[in-house]
Amino acid sequence: MDYKLFKAINRLAGRHNTLDTIMITITYGARFLYIFLTVLMWLRSNTYKKITLYGAISVGAALLLNHLIRLFYFKPRPFVKHRVRYLTPSKKDSSFPSKHTILAFALATSVLLQKRIVGTVMWILALLTGFSRIWVGHHYPVDIIGSAFLGSVISIIIEKSARSFTSFFNWIIYHYYFFCYLIRRKSTNP
Repeated sequence: MDYKLFKAINRLAGRHNTLDTIMITITYGARFLYIFLTVLMWLRSNTYKKITLYGAISVGAALLLNHLIRLFYFKPRPFVKHRVRYLTPSKKDSSFPSKHTILAFALATSVLLQKRIVGTVMWILALLTGFSRIWVGHHYPVDIIGSAFLGSVISIIIEKSARSFTSFFNWIIYHYYFFCYLIRRKSTNP
């Protein structure tokens, strides 16, 4: 069933240049939009700074989990095992988990748990990221679903243990403002 669903989605690739371009842009460009949104949140307020830090910890934990799973589990990518419409080059490493998807959902879920509107936008972008990975022929649907689940669960766990991070986040934010103060002071006093 996983391969049948993969084929149903991947068979659409290569038929419409505009859709292919959109999917390739999402699969490789979404990370830059996430970075942009994260920087905007960091610059907004202390509340958003804390959300950004939760997101960073979730992304770090997701990256670590992704690495650990790949050390012990290998699943060939669709383009290695089957004839697929392969739109962009990719490594021939394990198909599960999808690093793009697990990181996108880790960050999106962290934000969604704190700020619904921004989090919803990020979650939609994460869904599109996962879908685009199937479209371009890099992952099976189950890889994407599993990666989305893992990224989301990591963020929920981080959120539930939030009290242990609060003083650390306050320390980072304090030192960020102190550093900005020193920079401004140095630039006004030659």
